[in-house]
Amino acid sequence: MKTKKSILTLILSSSIFCFSNAAMATDAPLVSIETHDNFFNSIKALCDKAFQGQVTIDNAPGDSFANKDLIMHVRKCSDEKLEIPFHVGDDASRTWIITKTGSGLSLKHDHRHRDGSHDESTMYGGHTLDAGWSQAQSFPADQYSKELFVSSGIPQSAGNTWQMFIYADKFTYRLIRQGREFRVDFDLTAPVTPPPAPWGYSDENNE
Repeated sequence: MKTKKSILTLILSSSIFCFSNAAMATDAPLVSIETHDNFFNSIKALCDKAFQGQVTIDNAPGDSFANKDLIMHVRKCSDEKLEIPFHVGDDASRTWIITKTGSGLSLKHDHRHRDGSHDESTMYGGHTLDAGWSQAQSFPADQYSKELFVSSGIPQSAGNTWQMFIYADKFTYRLIRQGREFRVDFDLTAPVTPPPAPWGYSDENNE
């Protein structure tokens, strides 16, 4: 009797899994809310443009960002995903990826080596938990990121929240957690020449 129940449970589970995958494979539009759409579209409107920034807050300063040109490039845009490389001097290892998920917005940090391979610490980030505002969204660290930080020996980063702000004249990237704040402001009033593709990407067909 237990065997029959186990087989039935397995069949039902498999059916649900297949149905879920089939549903996910449809071309149905993603559900979104106005504040998420407005925030996403405000950044998307900057597509193909690059802007220079400066560190305005860093309560744990080091050499990583000192005396280096900081450039964000809204490089590739679709209706559901934005790819924004963040160049620090000649270091083109970082790309911010903002994605509409159907239940909010996701922010991921794609970190690459110069040869294009993924860094051991990559694709960390978070997901919106509320409506936020048209000009500002917060992305508390997701479970993948928390486990990655712990395994990488930086468990304090499990408390990270990333924030992005966009106004007519300024874009801000901010990281906060207990005892830590880092912020870069980019001047949207003075576009600069876009840099080459970030590591792991290609300028051909903007891919």
